Amino acid sequence: MLNVLFSARPAAWDEYEGPLKTAFERAGLQVNLARDHAPEDVDYIVFAPTGPVSDFGPYTKTKAVMSLWAGVETVVDNPTLTQPLCRLVDHSLTNGMIEWVTGHTLRHHLGMDTHITKQDGIWRDDSYPPVAAQRPVTILGIGALGAACGQALHQLGFPVTGWSRAAKDIPNIRCLHGDDGLTQALTGAQIVILLLPQTPQTENMLNAETLALLARGAFVINPGRGPLIDDDALVAALDSGQIAHATLDVFRTEPLPQNHPFWAHPQVTVTPHIASTTRPETAATVIADNIARGEAGKPFHYLVDRSLGY
Repeated sequence: MLNVLFSARPAAWDEYEGPLKTAFERAGLQVNLARDHAPEDVDYIVFAPTGPVSDFGPYTKTKAVMSLWAGVETVVDNPTLTQPLCRLVDHSLTNGMIEWVTGHTLRHHLGMDTHITKQDGIWRDDSYPPVAAQRPVTILGIGALGAACGQALHQLGFPVTGWSRAAKDIPNIRCLHGDDGLTQALTGAQIVILLLPQTPQTENMLNAETLALLARGAFVINPGRGPLIDDDALVAALDSGQIAHATLDVFRTEPLPQNHPFWAHPQVTVTPHIASTTRPETAATVIADNIARGEAGKPFHYLVDRSLGY
């Protein structure tokens, strides 16, 4: 019998208890799932930063920590965490991100806001968008989510460039990496999508210097992490017309404070970190299957590289 500790906000227990128990049974695991196991008895931790566990030192028997979140920046540098940490890679999370990114990319590409927000009796037929093949899109971050979004945009006809820290080779995406690759990826881009993890190296990746590389009147879409963008530099670029519009789902402080300039800026769309959310049923299956791998002596999927921060 495996003792699995569930450590997340109290309301999450009601959402996950049933799906996790069902998933463990389907995976052939005998599990005692609870919120109150003694630390020395815990085999695995199902973890979210909103839960009570912050000191992993007493969990001396624990074989791995299974994150309920795709992002791990709030825990990866915890000095007490010596156990393997696995992030969540869930196909429903991926599909949700594809839909949100594709939707907002098409919204900006087609100029849909013009006709949605200006129903004022004026017949505006003096402009029309280019075809997708004439609208270069750059995705910063081509891990599982970024690559999936890139493939979807390619299918719609957009020329897609992807940037990552290390070299990658992904079909249908022009892959660049490193500092020189970042400059190439951003130069002339008309739509930039941020799907990077939050690390010291990625903070303020979009700043005054890099925003200036984009085509004038470009669009910025950020469903990744708030600190990827220098907020002041983005507002200045919006005010100058360098950036036509920014659609932002993530922020340095969440909820976004009511007095933040993003709320009032006419060229900013704020969405409340809803680009893609974890679904308990599919997330539970991913976690159960990963624990089953560990119990079978196989390497864990989605293991976090502490040196990279993701």
